[in-house]
Amino acid sequence: MPVRGDEALRAAVLARLALLDEVAGTADESTLLPLARSEISRLADGWRLLLTVHQPDEESRCRACPAGAASLRGFRGLRWPCQVWRMAHEHLIGEGVAHRDRKRPLRNPFGRQAVLVPQEKPAGARAQAPPEPPVVPMEPVHRAPVRERQY
Repeated sequence: MPVRGDEALRAAVLARLALLDEVAGTADESTLLPLARSEISRLADGWRLLLTVHQPDEESRCRACPAGAASLRGFRGLRWPCQVWRMAHEHLIGEGVAHRDRKRPLRNPFGRQAVLVPQEKPAGARAQAPPEPPVVPMEPVHRAPVRERQY
């Protein structure tokens, strides 16, 4: 029985993702750097294209997402931002997958880590009032500043 076109397409995409997972987990740095440069660019282009298709119309409805049963009655797409935009925000800006569900940690566990050592209190010292909580900016901070790597 021949493989249908949509099944072949699905199999090819899933095979590529499996290959990228394998390479990310086992390849050395000299292999990963060129691959990461090309794949990050391709992934960013893919997200841009997908998000362009899911732009809102004049009525703030997604042009690509069907409204389910409502679309059969002549209504247009779902309210914007649609699920695709929410998923893009979660994966590109938010943490994406919960930490306990991750296969690998967010940071290198073998990198330099700060070790906090509590200060010793004198024997007669009284307990102090807790410090004021830090002021949290109203603007959300989504990522750390990008710093150039020096070789």
